[in-house]
Amino acid sequence: MLRDITLGQYFPGDTVVHRLDPRTKLILVIAFIVGLFAAKGWPSYAVIIAVTALSLRVSKIKPGSAFKGLKPIIFIIVLTALLNIFYTDGTPVAEGWPITWQGIEKAIMMSLRIIILIIGTFTLTYTTSPIALTDGMELLMNPLKKIRVPVHEMSMMMSMALSFIPSLIKETDKIMSAQKARGADFETGNLLQRAKALLPILVPLFVSSFRRADELAVAMESRCYHGGEGRTRMKQLKLEKRDLVALLLGAVFLAAIFVMKHFGL
Repeated sequence: MLRDITLGQYFPGDTVVHRLDPRTKLILVIAFIVGLFAAKGWPSYAVIIAVTALSLRVSKIKPGSAFKGLKPIIFIIVLTALLNIFYTDGTPVAEGWPITWQGIEKAIMMSLRIIILIIGTFTLTYTTSPIALTDGMELLMNPLKKIRVPVHEMSMMMSMALSFIPSLIKETDKIMSAQKARGADFETGNLLQRAKALLPILVPLFVSSFRRADELAVAMESRCYHGGEGRTRMKQLKLEKRDLVALLLGAVFLAAIFVMKHFGL
């Protein structure tokens, strides 16, 4: 299960999506999320699914890698579908049944929305390194510095969090393997027993996390890190023609979704 968590993982490549400016990709992801939540009918969902599939194709991300990240949230997807099936009013599937046709349709739509949302947002981290993502976020939020928002510090914290997720997952996997070798059982028993069985994992994981954070703080202080003041970048971000084309396509996508929503599609 832990190996199925792909959040924060970066897959290096030389595709058009990889070469896009991180600011462009952040704006496109925001536009994608807005369009996804604005979609109402099946034609709109068909367009969004096609755009998602095209993005995976262009970025050369295997569908298996994209769907692998859905395994940890299967419970949430199933629970969302069941709640919509049983708590949506409409025409019953059969006389006396609590399930309605509208509930089934809404359950499918909501499940698809969660799946597409996860795959679409994960594409950003799949094709963008944490450093580039930090630089892009900082530049986009630069206007907030005028109202004394710590933009650089916020971007740096998010970058470090994303970069440490794969390391923490590997560390947790090693601890679980070591505990299993000592006879620990994490798969049997009721919910309370399973929760108690996780204590031998959580304690060393927290100790390891604090030690890693302390080492990182010492390394940053030894390099005289004092925040974003006077900081320069090795790679200067610059919008290219491909970025302008991508932004234009994103605007067309968003406009198409809102037009389809206006006509009830």
